[in-house]
Amino acid sequence: MTTDAYDHAAICDLLGAWAVHALPAEEEHAVPEHLARCPECAAEAERLRETVRLLDGPMENLGTAPRSAGDDILTRVLVARPAVPRTAPHAEPYAAAVAALEALVAALDPEPDAAPDPDVWRTPVVHDWTVRDTIAHLIAADEHLAIHLGLPANEPPPTPTAPDDTGWRTAWATRTHRVIAHERARSPQATVATWRAQAAALLATPAAHDPEVAALPTTLVGARLPVADHFLVRAFEAWIHADDIGRALGRPVPPPPADHLRRLVRLGVRILGLALGTTAEPVALTVTDAGRSTKWVLGAEGEPVRAELALDAVDFCLLIGGRVAPYTVPMAAQGDDRAVHAVLDGAARLAWL
Repeated sequence: MTTDAYDHAAICDLLGAWAVHALPAEEEHAVPEHLARCPECAAEAERLRETVRLLDGPMENLGTAPRSAGDDILTRVLVARPAVPRTAPHAEPYAAAVAALEALVAALDPEPDAAPDPDVWRTPVVHDWTVRDTIAHLIAADEHLAIHLGLPANEPPPTPTAPDDTGWRTAWATRTHRVIAHERARSPQATVATWRAQAAALLATPAAHDPEVAALPTTLVGARLPVADHFLVRAFEAWIHADDIGRALGRPVPPPPADHLRRLVRLGVRILGLALGTTAEPVALTVTDAGRSTKWVLGAEGEPVRAELALDAVDFCLLIGGRVAPYTVPMAAQGDDRAVHAVLDGAARLAWL
């Protein structure tokens, strides 16, 4: 294949293997040539190389010989992950997050002829959940959108909720508890199979392929959003919990691709703005990813900005996901401290994961 035959999407699919020197020789030349022309892919490539450095030490110790797909978790997640199914753009981040998590959990089991290691699946992850419990939680969490799109509910049958999703946090926690209790009586592999089947069914719905269908709003987990945005919420949660599992097992996984991450950030900022309302003191929020910064003004319109706050995109997502505390997140701020704290506190209160 010639260099010209590698389009942007094709290069994106090669970056993980390139970062760990696992590309075949005939493809190795295509990536650097594209990186020289594409700042977005160059930034993503550097992020992946940094992950390799964290996993394996300095790059100079890696050598230049190709490495096998079993050498490290980054290779297994990015090279051996399942192909991402084709969807409309609004569902692509969810499809990618599902594929990455599928690869991660597949790497937890030994070879087919070996017995599974139960201790891995019992590793504490977050809250009081183990690895298997966290996957079970995703079954319950994805189910809200799945049922809305006409897919069948999982066992045990869910308790009906009010049409306006009143008391969604209680319903969400109760359903998670019931599903986790049910899945603890099954094998971890059966739990993963149920989650995988539901995710695949979600990605096969008309709403994942037709932007007009996905534009219709609905209220799920306390938020009235277009179905397209609910797919982004599902992508966000799948990534956060994959990160939870990776951290618990000492196997860090990279964040979403830059363009997906920006979509998650935009949705998060929009929801944060709604939560803060139009009476909060105006704060200019800048979020930066891959060398690209975007600025929003949150709070009251038409009034002078009282403060400025700058965050990295991943840190912003971890903040609204409840994975970092509002006053320990890396940031740059100036101006009215109270206005800055109001934004940080408001972001932390969005967390439900």
